[in-house]
Amino acid sequence: MLTGRPRVQRTVSVVGLSATLVVAVVLLVEAYRHGPVVVRVGGWPPPVGIVLVADQLAALMLVVSSAVTLCVLLYSIGQGQGETSESAPVSIYHPTYLVLTAGVTNAFLAGDLFNLFVGFEILLAASFVLITLGGTEVRIRTGSTYVVVSVLSSMIFLASMGLVYAATGTVNMAQLAGRLDDLPDGVRLMLQLMLLLAFGIKAAVFPVSAWLPDSYPTAPAPVTAVFAGLLTKVGVYAIIRTETLLFPGGQVADLLMVVAGLTMVVGILGAVAQSDMKRLFSFTLLSHIGYMIFGVALSSVAGLTGAIFYVVHHITIQTTLFLVAGLVEERAGSTDLRRLGGLAKVAPLLAVLFFVPAMNLAGIPPFSGFLGKLGLLQAGVAAGGVLPGVLVAAGTLTSLLTLYAASRVWNIAFWRAPRLATDGPTVRLPGLMVGATAALVALGVALTLAAGPLFRVTADAATDLRQRTPYVRAVLPAGVR
Repeated sequence: MLTGRPRVQRTVSVVGLSATLVVAVVLLVEAYRHGPVVVRVGGWPPPVGIVLVADQLAALMLVVSSAVTLCVLLYSIGQGQGETSESAPVSIYHPTYLVLTAGVTNAFLAGDLFNLFVGFEILLAASFVLITLGGTEVRIRTGSTYVVVSVLSSMIFLASMGLVYAATGTVNMAQLAGRLDDLPDGVRLMLQLMLLLAFGIKAAVFPVSAWLPDSYPTAPAPVTAVFAGLLTKVGVYAIIRTETLLFPGGQVADLLMVVAGLTMVVGILGAVAQSDMKRLFSFTLLSHIGYMIFGVALSSVAGLTGAIFYVVHHITIQTTLFLVAGLVEERAGSTDLRRLGGLAKVAPLLAVLFFVPAMNLAGIPPFSGFLGKLGLLQAGVAAGGVLPGVLVAAGTLTSLLTLYAASRVWNIAFWRAPRLATDGPTVRLPGLMVGATAALVALGVALTLAAGPLFRVTADAATDLRQRTPYVRAVLPAGVR
């Protein structure tokens, strides 16, 4: 109905995402004060009907994702994405973007495995369109890889869900929390590993992460930013939810620690070898997923607290850095470090917008990146043992190499003498693009200023995840098992 009317599409998109953000904040306050908020879709009681559950973890993820998607939408409007043009003759950007947001939201609120699967498929179907937007050869080629990998992970998830239902007679997660405990250890372990494989591909953990650095950087800047900030975190969220609610006890803790350590180290070594900002940020994205998996692997309240805090931090900061890369490309015509230089002189505001989140990602005190890493490393030290100690060392090394990678980008692109791409006519950056990026930079700083309250929320969420009882009681009627 709104095809060919980009102004109306922009208005509907901004109003819709703004309303979603307001609702998400209300849900977080309600979940923090009174426990999980449950909606029984169609009035059907669980486990027969679909339930949407907003506990503290889901509501917090919803708040952060809504804020990020709104800022990225404003950025894309400033860049002109979604306007009718020869490369995109049909106004599909805004409706597809809203479908993506709906999929992410549904995945966070899903109270059963099937609805979680539906959320993944909604966001993936929209992402297939967005990653190939414009139809260039490079985007079609890399998008094809992304589609194949995504379909593979969805098939594994679907098969896992079928096996879970065959073994337990339900896919409701609150009900599974009790029934999975009654299965033989071997069957339970097989189901756990299959779900971990499916979610690990979506979260891009090593060794099933090679698809990401080649897929994300070719998409338009706002698409890459929202993919980097959110899509992998939905996979991480699914790992956190299933490992705490369905498979507590840390049966695969050692495996997760090995995977987390390799993800951190391999990812950051890939980052320091890159000469393009987008690919460099793609590898740092991979690397820092390892911190979150480390927190899950510890199977402690402290570890989960650090993991959830770091997810919130990383969604914001990684999205911001990709938006900055888009601004660099807009100003200089390239993100290739070999063609950049002197940006701190010709575009000082752009330099500030890069420097603050880059130092935050590297974990420089007192930013939220430092606080999140410190919480995770302290949890690792408190856990004791060889593997947690190795992970603490790997996390420290990764942080130092992240600082090296960020400093390298700063020295080459912003500090050294101007090169071909930046030694040319001044290009005025659209105010909306700069404003949206600045808003996310401010949000990253706000996470530092509000770290105390945020840690309390994440600690409460981690405690509820470990106990499982608040979630199960809120979802299931009395007497249902």
